[in-house]
Amino acid sequence: MKIVHVITRLILGGAQENTLLTCEGLHARGHEVTLITGPALGPEGQLLDRAGRGGYGLIVIGSLRRAIHPLRDLSAYGRLKKHLARLDPDIVHTHSAKAGILGRRAAYLLRQRRAASCCGRVSRVQAARLATCGRPRIVHTIHGLAFHPYQSGLLNRGYIAAERWAARRTDVLICVAQAMTDQSLAAGVGQPGQYTRVLSGLETEMFLRGPAPERLSQIRRELDIPAEAVVLVKVARLFDLKGHEYVIEAARRVVSEQRNVVWLFVGDGSRRAALERQIAAAGLRDHFRLVGLVPPERVAELLHASDILVHCSLREGLARALPQALLCGRPVISFDVDGAREVVLDNQTGFLVPPRDIDALAAAQLRLIGDPDLRRRLGQAGRELCRDQFDHRRMVDRIERIYQDQMALCPVEDGE
Repeated sequence: MKIVHVITRLILGGAQENTLLTCEGLHARGHEVTLITGPALGPEGQLLDRAGRGGYGLIVIGSLRRAIHPLRDLSAYGRLKKHLARLDPDIVHTHSAKAGILGRRAAYLLRQRRAASCCGRVSRVQAARLATCGRPRIVHTIHGLAFHPYQSGLLNRGYIAAERWAARRTDVLICVAQAMTDQSLAAGVGQPGQYTRVLSGLETEMFLRGPAPERLSQIRRELDIPAEAVVLVKVARLFDLKGHEYVIEAARRVVSEQRNVVWLFVGDGSRRAALERQIAAAGLRDHFRLVGLVPPERVAELLHASDILVHCSLREGLARALPQALLCGRPVISFDVDGAREVVLDNQTGFLVPPRDIDALAAAQLRLIGDPDLRRRLGQAGRELCRDQFDHRRMVDRIERIYQDQMALCPVEDGE
């Protein structure tokens, strides 16, 4: 199959890693794959270099950006139309809100034009079928929703209207968590039959394997962490709604009972300076290490060098850090949002706490800090839960099957 993926930017992030693993897996299976993306701007790192080494087609559209900008968006849409017309794909698979709207509109227009070009060569009934069931088949993955409770109602209404419009031009909507399907349908986006859940694949081996014990000791020394300290880690961009401020606030209460504790923040972003000020004002400089931006293999090392993952984002599809930590055999504490409960099974693989509940967050951390046997039991259960479900090869299997099923629905375009 000729497959085109479209995503806004290739920063270090869950949706981006998911998309790269899908492109790499499909290319390895002999499909003709092209990835269209915008520039990787900002402090979150980039995956463009990896994409460039993937062996499949890579197109960077400079005007395809995350922020809404009518002139740039119009330019990006025009470029998308030209590239799709030239590539003539069987499948167009979009990711993220901006790329999802522009990419699906361009793909649907291409399908309509292909159907119109067949008029005179096929019957009117066949031409009508081509307009709805022809190529390219249009697939969109919802990694996280653009509408959510933490922004204005006006903006949410705009996003919902756009997503409803795009869903009517989409053949399959893939969600990385059942919560995304439920929330989309509740907002009137799409129909139940359009949706399917495909868990976001990981390179599970690096998390299952883990570094040698001497390497773990070296990592702790490099970060100036006492050997006997309990280490809690949060892996997320230092950005709005990621919840780092709640971890810091809860830490004030934790250290009043447990002094030998260190928190790691892995990631970078626009809120770094503000978080550093909050840590200093709380008198917690000795208890926090801001590691900064690290490559994926380093994330695995840091998770293995830690004892507990704490994840306090207010909105996620299904945060990759949760299964990553569980694959490392580390229990997790998470705010009970979106898809978290699909892997954080309360008192089985970790603890769910209500969003913004500092008391509950501190209590959950204290419980795990004080009970190494409980940490081991929950972490091992999490590893068994995630071992097969999150393997990236399983994700590619599912997506390839979706594509094949969609192509089987296409009528013959030459009328034969």
